[in-house]
Amino acid sequence: MTKILTNLNKLHDLITAAEKKGNRQGDKVQIIAVTKEVSVERTQEAIDAGLSHLGENRPEGLQRKIAEIHADVHWHYIGSLQTRKVKQVINSIDYLHSLDRLSLAEEIEKRADRPVKCFVQVNVSGEESKHGLSIEEVLPFVEALKSFTKIQVVGLMTMAPNTEDKAIIRSVFKQLKQCQQQIAEQGFAHAPCTELSMGMSNDFEIAVEEGATFVRVGTALVGNERGEQDEHEK
Repeated sequence: MTKILTNLNKLHDLITAAEKKGNRQGDKVQIIAVTKEVSVERTQEAIDAGLSHLGENRPEGLQRKIAEIHADVHWHYIGSLQTRKVKQVINSIDYLHSLDRLSLAEEIEKRADRPVKCFVQVNVSGEESKHGLSIEEVLPFVEALKSFTKIQVVGLMTMAPNTEDKAIIRSVFKQLKQCQQQIAEQGFAHAPCTELSMGMSNDFEIAVEEGATFVRVGTALVGNERGEQDEHEK
């Protein structure tokens, strides 16, 4: 059994336990293997282990892997996307997790060949180091996208603060869930907003307890070859 398959089995067990703790029944949590810090070869190992949703955060890394990996997988762009680089990625991905401004939406509308499933990025914690809209800005922003034919708002995305305080992390995820429900209740045709992209290697269990439907897991699943190389060189 490969290390990735071992990690994946452990991840499934932890997610199942978190679903039970959160009293979630019959929900499906989609694991996104974040492959941004690993090679094409390690990414192929992840696919061979059964992972079909892969996340990249740079146009160059995304295009390199798409060119070299010929598999039926779903590509997620999970990094902040510069407007000038939209044309490099938008027709190669299935999901964008970082829609956070109208100028980006306008460029997607201009460049996309088909509707793109988008998560609106929300900076729930208000940290200056993070991208995203404030909670208060989300509804007006989604309403402003009503006339865009190439954007489908499938959900909301956030990143919790890098802290050991689980109460703070949980509060961020709870707030995003409440915001998602508020948008979903509007019944927008362009924004069903049924999904929640939240939770990474260090906090995905709390995210699942609070309603995450997509978790973005890198190091705990596929490792970090850059970090592994650094360790080897010490």
